[in-house]
Amino acid sequence: MLAIDTKNYQNALPYPHIILDDFLETEAAEKALNVFPKIKDEGWIHYVHVNEKKHGLNKLSLIPEFIKDGIIKELNSVEFIKYLERLTGINNLLPDTTIEGGGIHQSEKGGYLNIHADFTVHPHKKNWRRRVNVLVYLNKDWSTSYGGALELWQKDMSECVVKIEPIFNRIVVFNTDEDSYHGFPEPMQCPDGITRKSIALYYFTEEESGSFKRRATNYRARPSDGFKTVFIWIDKKMIAIYTKLKGVLGINDDFVSKILNTFRRKK
Repeated sequence: MLAIDTKNYQNALPYPHIILDDFLETEAAEKALNVFPKIKDEGWIHYVHVNEKKHGLNKLSLIPEFIKDGIIKELNSVEFIKYLERLTGINNLLPDTTIEGGGIHQSEKGGYLNIHADFTVHPHKKNWRRRVNVLVYLNKDWSTSYGGALELWQKDMSECVVKIEPIFNRIVVFNTDEDSYHGFPEPMQCPDGITRKSIALYYFTEEESGSFKRRATNYRARPSDGFKTVFIWIDKKMIAIYTKLKGVLGINDDFVSKILNTFRRKK
């Protein structure tokens, strides 16, 4: 039974979050790691642009059965959502059964994710406001020297407040407000063959139209980013256009990734 530490969660800095170790039963965590698919396997979406270099798999039919039914299904269950509601103080949370943008993530040597606040509305459900992220890490014997720590930044982007190592069987839960800035912005230095693995699930509330600000992923430069600030901003604007197209055309990341992969093969 997970402990419900609402006070510490809601009072955490720089914004509400909690870190829990030994989250899954040891046997379940080991099995999830053993069946975790390789990046070269079918279905992976390659998020490679100025603001990130990582890979995701969110097509449920291609996610290993144990991860899909033994972990993702449980984290989207009524029981777990009730736990999240008590923990966060946010009522009427809804799981995203399409796991758009979520699912399982993996990053290789050189991978990174610039500091950002997540998109605020579900790409295909216009009144669904994004509220909570749940990340489960599956990285055994992870060394701090590899990098890849999840950074939580001040709302004014003045400094990193918390660094969370993505160690095996650790869960991180945090609010995804308009200024919940996070990421792992430095290219990882892990050895070849070692990857940063995680399961990512997002939770929403259904709101009235116009009751919250709709915005794509908001990448932000750090004080140390210097000239990269311009490229981060330009890429952010391109992502915003792409996000609008997803909503209008009803396309998803998997569809676009297939098109891009086709072009890569033709080169």
